[in-house]
This record gives sequence, C-alpha cells and structure tokens, in this order.
Amino acid sequence: MSEQQSKLALGPVLYYWPKEKLLDFYERMSATPVDIIYLGETVCSKRHAMNTADWLDLAERMRAAGKEVVLATMALLEAESELKTLRRLCENGCFTVEANDMGAVRLLSERKTPFVLGTGINVYSDRTLQFLAGLGAKRWVMPVELSRTTLASIQAGRPEGMETEVFVYGRMPLAYSARCFTARHHNLPKDDCQYRCLDYPEGLILSTREGLTFLALNGIQTQSAQTCNLLPELEELRELKVDVLRISPQPEGTEAVIAAFAACLRGEGDPVKDAARLNAALPLGACDGYWHGQPGLQQMMETALLQEGAA
Repeated sequence: MSEQQSKLALGPVLYYWPKEKLLDFYERMSATPVDIIYLGETVCSKRHAMNTADWLDLAERMRAAGKEVVLATMALLEAESELKTLRRLCENGCFTVEANDMGAVRLLSERKTPFVLGTGINVYSDRTLQFLAGLGAKRWVMPVELSRTTLASIQAGRPEGMETEVFVYGRMPLAYSARCFTARHHNLPKDDCQYRCLDYPEGLILSTREGLTFLALNGIQTQSAQTCNLLPELEELRELKVDVLRISPQPEGTEAVIAAFAACLRGEGDPVKDAARLNAALPLGACDGYWHGQPGLQQMMETALLQEGAA
C-alpha cells in the first residue's frame, strides 16, 4: 500500500481479561507481523488485572521484540486515582502515548511530547486536526463512524507530518457512559460490580425486541455487535494514503486476522476472499456500513456476495 507500505497496529485490549490471559496473548502477539502494539486499560479503572507497572514492564518486553509500543489512556476519567495514572503514563519518558480524552491531550501538549489521538478524540474535520497537530499530535485514529468520503476530505487538508490510522477490524468502540451497563444487567451497583466483565471476554450482546443483534455491552463502553472488517478496502485505503491499519484484539483468532491483513499488504493474498474466510468464523457477522456512509451495522462489501454464492 502506497509508496511506503502501511503499518499494521494492534489496538489496546478493550475487554477485561485475567492477567495470565493478557500476558499469554501478548507473548503470542510479539511473534506476529504487527508493527505497532497499543498497551493499557482504556475502558475502566476497576479492571485491576494489570497495574501501571505491569503495563510498563510489558511495554519493555514488546519493544525488545521489535515492536513500536504506544501506551493508551482511558477515555473517561472520574476519580483522582485515575488522574494520577494518567499523569504517570504521560510522564513515562520512554513510550509514545495515545490520548483518548482532552485531559491527556493537555498534559502531553504541556510536556511538548508527540502523541497519538485515539478513537476517544472526535476529529471530524481537517481544521480540528490542524489545531491538535499544533498541540503535538503526530498521528490520529479516524473515529469509527466516519465514512471514506469524510476521510478523503480530512486527508486533503491533513497537516504535514501527520499520520492517519484507521480501525479496520474488530467490534467498534461507539460510546462511553459513567454508568456500567454490565453491572446493571446483573442488578449490581457500579461500585460493587463484582468484576462481572470477566464473564464476557468479548462483551455482552444486546438485541432488539425483534431479535436483531445490535450492540455489545462492555462495562461502560458500548460496541458494535457485528465485527468491522475493511480488508476488502485495502486498495481504497492505499489511495487515501492511510499510514496505519488498526486491528482490535479478539479473544480468539487474532493471529489469523493479522496474518490475513499482512499477506494482503504483501500482495500475497486476495482481500475479498480472505475477508470472506474471516467473516465465516464470526458468530454475528461482519459490518462495514460506516465506511460506505451507511448505517454502521450494514454489510456492504463484496464478501457478502461471495458468502451468498457459497451458501
């Protein structure tokens, strides 16, 4: 893709996994062809499987394995303890930080430290991107709800030196709330949630009254129930000069997803056929509606035709 091939990034784990599962996961990920690995808790500070020291130690190990490491911050902060963690991450002195709220942007800009704008920062225009570049942002992750048309417009006015990253695979992070939906589902108060997110390693599925799978509840985060898969759009992503492709970690099969994207980037795979193969393993199917300017849960790409023909 492009004169310089796009990099593959592994986004932060969005779910609550036990420490042993996290460490095993990243040990396996260190051997995959991803270039960038995002580490850290971005959803809920009550998820204590890994503390800040653990994440920093893991970051050192991933860097020793040849990966570019980025420390991700939380998108919704509500307590002084969370601010202390944020400050420690922003002042780590070794690794780039992904800012997921404007508090992190302020701390990083004051330190004059280049940073990444995560999915928690709403960048909807090139003017916003220009402003944030002036504060020190060096890469931005396009909000998942934006279309390719909007991306093209922003790219046309992208500041010099700014990299663009697009969320290309995974359940999309859509919104955050001060209320914990997983705790409420179990009639538990947020402050005594009993860590029920551990029971849902890829979120709790929410359906409409008509039985349509609609959303996934992940603590205070709301995700898409379907899995976004933009593998067939690699050529268009190339034309739009996207620098980094983000894959969101899954409880199972992340290696296969990475391998498919990496092979297609090398020109050794068929994006449409490989996407159809990945989608066949998804219990709730794939989606790409937002990319095409349609409702996000829709499936517009050619793999839908391939699946229909194979049925």
